[in-house]
Amino acid sequence: MIPFTPRSGAVLAAFAAVLTLTAAELPGDPVVPVSGLGDRLYPDLGNPGYDVAAYDLSFDYHGRDRPLDAVTRIRARALAPLTGFHLDFAGGTVSSVRVNGHAAAYSREREELVVTPEEPVPAGGELRITVAHTSDPRTADSGWVRTADGLAMANQADAAHRVFPCNDHPSDKAAFTFHITAPKGLTVVTNGVPDAVQAPAPASALTWTYRPANPMATELAQVSVGRSAVLHRAGPHGLALRDVVGIADRDRLEARLAMTPGQIAWMEAQVGPYPFETYGILSADTSTGFELETQTLSLFERRVLLAPEAAAAPLMVHELAHQWFGDSVTPAAWSDLWLNEGHATWYQALYGAEKYGVALDPQVRTAYEGDSRVRAADGPPAAPKVPESGKLGIFRDNVYSGGALVLYALRQEIGAPAFQRLERAWVARHRNGNASTADFADLASEVAGRDLSGFLHAWLYGAVTPPMPGHGDWVAGSAKAKAARAVKPA
Repeated sequence: MIPFTPRSGAVLAAFAAVLTLTAAELPGDPVVPVSGLGDRLYPDLGNPGYDVAAYDLSFDYHGRDRPLDAVTRIRARALAPLTGFHLDFAGGTVSSVRVNGHAAAYSREREELVVTPEEPVPAGGELRITVAHTSDPRTADSGWVRTADGLAMANQADAAHRVFPCNDHPSDKAAFTFHITAPKGLTVVTNGVPDAVQAPAPASALTWTYRPANPMATELAQVSVGRSAVLHRAGPHGLALRDVVGIADRDRLEARLAMTPGQIAWMEAQVGPYPFETYGILSADTSTGFELETQTLSLFERRVLLAPEAAAAPLMVHELAHQWFGDSVTPAAWSDLWLNEGHATWYQALYGAEKYGVALDPQVRTAYEGDSRVRAADGPPAAPKVPESGKLGIFRDNVYSGGALVLYALRQEIGAPAFQRLERAWVARHRNGNASTADFADLASEVAGRDLSGFLHAWLYGAVTPPMPGHGDWVAGSAKAKAARAVKPA
């Protein structure tokens, strides 16, 4: 994700400015305590008692201002004996729950759906969960975004459970299948490539089925419904590309979208092969204040794509870079978000420098001189302060410019060739999985052939911005201000 403002015409704006739950054999009537995974930023989300293998989501669309009828089917494995469990869910009405073929008791507590199956589920046992519910795009901070002609999804960071019942934490990636029924004349696109389009009863509607090839975190799901054109082209190595735009914009946006194959080739030269079966851009005629790297189909505000090329193209690379950093290699916890945003900001900056002649070091220096203020306000990159509520709560300068500064400092410390080997090894080793800040530090030390834990700890967790390797004349903001105060005017 990257917040966008009209003033981000500067190519690098984001760089410089930017198991008590599952207690077994409870005495008496089963009571399921509602407790999350304990993520330090979103402690109530996620569920420690089971691991999701697959989601099968069905949505029946009735218009952008009406709830969707929905059925969520979940296939999971119990990690402990379960007399009950909960799913993260808010923003809809539940009409029934079934577990392993039998009706289950359920209740709502805060943003959780608490489920008590007819029979306890043993550790290692299969959980087949079916929830019939609605999904309301009108709720506050919903994962749905209402566009001029339909809906799109924007679930990051903690909004997927306002769309469908789930284990809403990035550490539990799963397979997805989508079945979306919408009136004829509307186009439906989700993550991945289409599997089938069928005409159910009534014949005035179509059901679109998509099955993405790779596992996905809940926050990266995408469903677009609208009067859209789907534009197809070939990417590097024959990669199937498809963009989704308003019908009236297909010619107007063609030149901008035609840049994607070259941008993918550029990213592959940096970090290795593109990790998924397809890619494209979803142009949404709405104002969200951000762009979003939903897996294989990045969400963009239409106005951003219509911005001048020098502003729009690096932002396109930012979301593209996330397909490697954040989507394929997904953070183990939300405190590892800098691994997503720092990398995307870094490659956005590098692309802007190479393609548009925006000198890299001066912009990095500007970010460096402001980093002490950023750390004081938001926390260091890998230990961000607890966010305020709202979709943009954790998306602050410390993970964007602060995260990119960590990468720049690391490249200065170990040299550009070793840094590129590290980047390529990172996305290859953790493809389709989850990885943490500690994993990154360990791999950096392995690639460099020396212990970098102390160096990276200071950059990632320190309250004070460390010295920048190779730039002894750069002074972090607090020290610079202190030095200025020490010089008295004549």
